Amino acid sequence: MSFLLFKGYVALAIFAVAVALPAATTERPNAELRTLLIHAVNDAHSFDDRFDAEVWLVDMTRRLEPLVADNGERLDILRLAHAEARRNNLQPELVLAVIQVESRFDRYAISRAGARGLMQIMPFWLEEIGRPRDDLFHIRTNLRLGCTILRYYLDAENGDMVRALARYNGSLGETWYAQRVFRALNNHWYRQ
Repeated sequence: MSFLLFKGYVALAIFAVAVALPAATTERPNAELRTLLIHAVNDAHSFDDRFDAEVWLVDMTRRLEPLVADNGERLDILRLAHAEARRNNLQPELVLAVIQVESRFDRYAISRAGARGLMQIMPFWLEEIGRPRDDLFHIRTNLRLGCTILRYYLDAENGDMVRALARYNGSLGETWYAQRVFRALNNHWYRQ
């Protein structure tokens, strides 16, 4: 099967799924969202091509809309999560699942332990890397650190995702956190 024919089948399948699933809204995208999507697709360097960027961003923005109302913030999170995941050889959907479990996409979240932002990074990391003035509420900074830390733990645990996620959460030896991430991944972020 040729690559173009395969892309056609993928586009048709995505259209069929989009038609079959209840839409978050029946309104056509407004001019602001359309402009933001065009910019996000054109600025998505972590994708193999423009088509992949468009399909992924449109699909994921619909899924994220109930959690992040602002179009611009939602697309920034998705574009940057994809880029940082790819930079660290992680599945972008896994990163979205971790963010959902850690902060429910509240970029200003602070845990009882003091972890901050989307991926709940502890402030001591900034001191450790010699960047105490960096802002953990900044989307790119938070995602860059969170994805790098997760990749490190995954490598340290020889690819054992359950142990890597437990280390990320500070619950090594437990499985409850990994189960929550996998549930979010399977129920919300994997392409269906």
